[in-house]
Amino acid sequence: MSNYFIHSHAIVESNNIGKDTRIWAFSHVLPGAIIGENCNINDHTFIENDVVLGNNVTVKSGVYIWDGITVEDNVFIGPNATFTNDLKPRSKQYPDAFLKTRLEQWASIGANATIVAGHTIGRYAMIGAGSVVTKDVPNNTLWFGNPAKFRAYICNCGEQLDKQLHCSKCGKSYHLVNGLIEEDNNL
Repeated sequence: MSNYFIHSHAIVESNNIGKDTRIWAFSHVLPGAIIGENCNINDHTFIENDVVLGNNVTVKSGVYIWDGITVEDNVFIGPNATFTNDLKPRSKQYPDAFLKTRLEQWASIGANATIVAGHTIGRYAMIGAGSVVTKDVPNNTLWFGNPAKFRAYICNCGEQLDKQLHCSKCGKSYHLVNGLIEEDNNL
């Protein structure tokens, strides 16, 4: 008896599925995939072999996660988000190794966003719907557009920070260190 749910119309070949994870209809998970605890893998998804999903990950419908992609804990991937893993694809010609893409903890990817291979989406970063990410995205930043551009600093709770890097919703404050945002820990 497993500690996770697999819909009767899903194909799940992996034995590395965490407790309380739910995998819904018409999903296909290949044997090498590793999926953490309490994940929700929606309908019409595909997860390749060299993929790791952390705990509490949400993968909405229509998402295909290819070899070389690591998704850390608490990440949200919106419907029809697209990932690539090869910058020079040709039919029946495979690279020696697929490029690595990492979505760090608490990152959120909007619906229909495209994440080009080989980049890191930082902790608590947010990618707007329909955006095309062509470079690394730092922690606690909001990016959108085609190509996606930096638009604002955001709090861990998801709200945009004011000019003093303070969150009016939860009260957290941040500061910049070498151009990167960090949470103030002295509060």
